[in-house]
Amino acid sequence: MARHWLITGVSGGLGRALAEEVLGRGDVVVGTLRGEDGLAAFEQLAPGRALALPLDTTDSPEVIADRVAQAVRLAGHIDVLVNNAGYGLLGAVEETGEDELRHQMDTNFFGPLRLIRALLPHLRARGTGHLVNISSIAGVRGQAGLGLYNASKFALEGLSEALMHELKPLGIAVTIVEPGGFRTNWMGKGLRRAEHRLPAYASVDDLAATMRRFDGRQPGDPARGAAAIVAAVEAAEPPLRLPLGADAHQAVRGKLAEVGRELDVWEHVSVSTGFESPVAG
Repeated sequence: MARHWLITGVSGGLGRALAEEVLGRGDVVVGTLRGEDGLAAFEQLAPGRALALPLDTTDSPEVIADRVAQAVRLAGHIDVLVNNAGYGLLGAVEETGEDELRHQMDTNFFGPLRLIRALLPHLRARGTGHLVNISSIAGVRGQAGLGLYNASKFALEGLSEALMHELKPLGIAVTIVEPGGFRTNWMGKGLRRAEHRLPAYASVDDLAATMRRFDGRQPGDPARGAAAIVAAVEAAEPPLRLPLGADAHQAVRGKLAEVGRELDVWEHVSVSTGFESPVAG
């Protein structure tokens, strides 16, 4: 049976690739874009099955709830929500302005949270569904110069893990997708530099230059990434975490190994903090 998807951020990149993949399989997609531009072009991908809505993940909870209700009406029902829309903020934590950090968290974390909260009553009533939250290897491993982006994705991963435990008994699955480097427009439209610059953090501009040189040579194929996401959604036991790309897989394994080594080194201190004898009674 055809699935009905709500995918945010379908103007390009992984979101567009995923929409094209599932439309090619005969599914229905409600895709969101930040403005009116591109809505008609998206609907031409599969007239009657490709449905478009304007949505900015920084919109108010009321606007987001209204857009989710519209999506349900347009599609008849929603089986899968994919929180894909987002961007990266490049800059040292100390360099990042208050408005910049709030916009990063609103876009990458609070927006997806509001979409989930708005759709959950519908999914619970149907007793089925799947939430797919697009994170990043930046949601697993912190990196100098990407602190606020890391924070937004770490928050999304923590939320997703809790949701998995809350929703599994209700028949609703949760998957966190952790892409590595994919050949999309993320390093163009999807990456912004904090306005304030401090000489102490010149390495951030070095990172920006490295990322620009890497742009267009990323190893990840968005079409194959989209097919991998579909495979996870179709699985009888969907994964909680799905790294995408050999680089992402290696990064996650490396992080787990680092955590394991540190646990071993500091185990004697960690376990030394209990009372010397149990409290009676």
